[in-house]
Parts: sequence; C-alpha cells; structure tokens
Amino acid sequence: MQFQNKNILIIGGSSGIGLDLVHLLSGEGANVFAASRSRSDSWPESVRYIELDVMQETGTLSEMLPAELHGFVYCVGNINLKPFSRITENDLIADFKLNVVGAALSIQQSLKPLKNAEAASIVLISSVAARTGMPYHASIAASKAAVEGLAISLAAELSGSQIRVNVLAPSLTDTPLASKLLNTPEKMEASAKRHPIGRYGSPKDISTAIKFLLSPESSWITGQVIPIDGGMSNLKTTF
Repeated sequence: MQFQNKNILIIGGSSGIGLDLVHLLSGEGANVFAASRSRSDSWPESVRYIELDVMQETGTLSEMLPAELHGFVYCVGNINLKPFSRITENDLIADFKLNVVGAALSIQQSLKPLKNAEAASIVLISSVAARTGMPYHASIAASKAAVEGLAISLAAELSGSQIRVNVLAPSLTDTPLASKLLNTPEKMEASAKRHPIGRYGSPKDISTAIKFLLSPESSWITGQVIPIDGGMSNLKTTF
C-alpha cells in the first residue's frame, strides 16, 4: 500500500485510462481526487469528485484541493484525425486548448499543494504521433508535441521544489476515445498488426506506467518522455 494516505489528483478520471487509474490507485490506498465534467458511477466510494471542464474554467480548482498533493495526472485528451487540408483554425485552437492550455492552467492551480508535499510527481499524456509521423494526425500531433515541451520545461523549473514531471506517449489504446478506430474485427486486427508487439494497448498498460511514475520507485526519473506503444515508435519489424 505504497500510496496509503497519498493525495493524488486525476484530471479526466471518468473514463478510459483515467478511470482505470482511479481504481488502481484507490486500491493502493490513495486519496483520489477525480476532476472531470461528470462523475463516474463505477468510482469507489472513497473518491473525491471535483466538477471541472478544462475547456471552460479552471480558476476554482485550487479551492477544492487538499493542503498537500503528492501526485497530479492529466488524462484529458482527444483523437482528432483529419486530412491536413480539412483542418480548421478552430480545430487547432481546440486541440491546443484541451491538451496544452488545460494542462498548464490545471498545474498552476495545483502548484501550492504540490510544493507543500515536498516530493511530488506530475504525469502528462502525449501520443506516439508527436514523434512518429502519421497521416491525418497534424493537429493532435502538434498539440501533443507541445505537451512534451511544456513538461520538460516544467521538470527543470520545478526540480528545486522536488516536483518531478514526466510524460507517457501511448499508441492506440482501447478506450472510449478510440472506439471508432476499433469498432470492427477488421479494424481491431489491422490495428494490432501495426504494432511490433502484435496488439494495441489497454488502459491497464498505461495506468500501471502512470502508477510507477507517481511512486517513490521512480524518484530519480524526471523530464522524460516515455513511449508506451508496443514498439511502434522505435521498431520496424517488416522488410
């Protein structure tokens, strides 16, 4: 129970990776604060719900947090795939606001309790597409690459406060966000074959990696972007 009595904020904890993480950390004894637009009926009773829409207003988040915050996870995201010629200015602005601005403002609101903890960890979520060129990913890849830049800068700036900042960069993961990409047996098979390890990701693949980065076991890891992608970003297994 290494998370016993540790306060962890999960933004976007009502579905997908965030929901899996809520259950995982709650089971490890953490005091989980889940911030999202709506409450999940499957949350453990111990979860503290914070109503939050990062596209609207984050300015009151600090009022809902405990005096000490040992972990911060930003699990909010989207999959906006379009040919470059069809990407609009609104697409670019919305993707950037959701992935980058929302994360930055939420971290600002959480800084005081993170510093009070004297040893805290921030985990952000990027995408394999930020560093691996993929068609139709221009808008989401641009915003996720900005997430990585934000995290590395913050890791340097906050190191003196003993706050670590890291990023996970998953490939396609079986979550509600990816449902249109995995809604037929043919799509599922094709997606699995694109990954050298022979399958696409599950929420558990990502949530267990987040748990590690939040834990004392990763206390010497900061400023890193870690691919969790079945080998897609670095391996080529066909000739």
